[in-house]
Amino acid sequence: MAIELQQSRLAFSIVSSAARVRVCAPLGKCAGLGNLSRRNFSQAAEALEINEVEARPEVQVKDGKIISPRKFLLGKSEKQLQDLCEEMGEKRFRGKQMYLLLYKVRKAEIQEFTNLSKGFREKLISEGWEVGRSPIHHKVNSVDGTIKVLLKLKDSRLIETVGIPADEENNRLTVCVSSQVGCPLRCAFCATGKGGFTRSLKPHEIIEQVLVMEEIFKQRVSNVVFMGMGEPMLNMASVLAAHRCLNEDIGIGQRMITISTVGVPNSIRKLAAHKLQSTLAVSLHAPNQRLREQIVPSAKSYPLDALMEDCKEYFSITGRRVSFEYTLLAGVNDSKELAFELGELLHHWDMSHHVNLIPYNPVADSLFQRPWQKSVQTFVETLAKCRVNASVRQTRGLDANAACGQLRNQFQKTPLEDESLVKSI
Repeated sequence: MAIELQQSRLAFSIVSSAARVRVCAPLGKCAGLGNLSRRNFSQAAEALEINEVEARPEVQVKDGKIISPRKFLLGKSEKQLQDLCEEMGEKRFRGKQMYLLLYKVRKAEIQEFTNLSKGFREKLISEGWEVGRSPIHHKVNSVDGTIKVLLKLKDSRLIETVGIPADEENNRLTVCVSSQVGCPLRCAFCATGKGGFTRSLKPHEIIEQVLVMEEIFKQRVSNVVFMGMGEPMLNMASVLAAHRCLNEDIGIGQRMITISTVGVPNSIRKLAAHKLQSTLAVSLHAPNQRLREQIVPSAKSYPLDALMEDCKEYFSITGRRVSFEYTLLAGVNDSKELAFELGELLHHWDMSHHVNLIPYNPVADSLFQRPWQKSVQTFVETLAKCRVNASVRQTRGLDANAACGQLRNQFQKTPLEDESLVKSI
């Protein structure tokens, strides 16, 4: 056991150090997890998840002294809350009351739990319990109705979440949530990776992103997409815990939840084993291994054939079609020839699928360009000739820095540059 733990710590140190190397060019050799071999990549990814699952509780510090462990109610099921009340010497029905206050009334502070006795509220607080809500650090409203916010976490780190309302005829509200503070995978065109990687989010830090958008828009969230900052498959334990809460406690249907990934070895099969009815969205971005490695550095450790084989297995187990995300970069992956190649790839693997084409959302200091509308249309028409079901995602929030990581990078330095932030123990 000691040897296994030592190996896990070593692998995690590889992730931590590699994640802090900055990308020097949009194409070519990129730093981060993408430079690890497939075996080391898998070990590092597993160690990253182990570290988050088995992490010591956060602590509250006052005047340089540790007061108590920091624990969070948000994300706990009704049964877990009832068990907690019983452990603290209270009746189990108090757990039901807490459950309603958390998920129906949406109270953000324990002091607001006025259905509970003052003594019980004070006991919860003295033992380090909090609801687990974070303040809004900054909010940007787009002319198209999209709203992007930065939440300031307990350790002063910033995460992004985006609320995307449908048109007036459709009452849907989609929330794009982050799963990590930054991202260690550093895809060439993504602003999140440029801001560095700090840590994975805990379940309550994912869930609160949905709640804050419901409060801002004053309506129920209908859809959740794990497409914000970070790689969800590198934080699977927290993502699955948040998924359970969003579905069972907040009432968002599994089919209304999408979990995205750029591809982490072994993770898609692990997700499939849970037999969720949620959509798997795979960030493909290229129809061949050589080009994909240039755009997605981690593809070096996860060959395209292996990725597609795992996607087909996901479809076979869950019966859910796989969504392939394809960001169109002008002059890089938007040619007619590559569209034909993409069609051939998808037909070869013979699974139910849909292609989401995403015209690149420009970020500062990037050499990539948004494709011309004519190029996008040609790409769509070529896929149609290949009998591939594809659609172009409507661009939202261009004036609100809605691409992943853009807004955060304006307000927070990278981990190497910012030494003043409070660190969790």
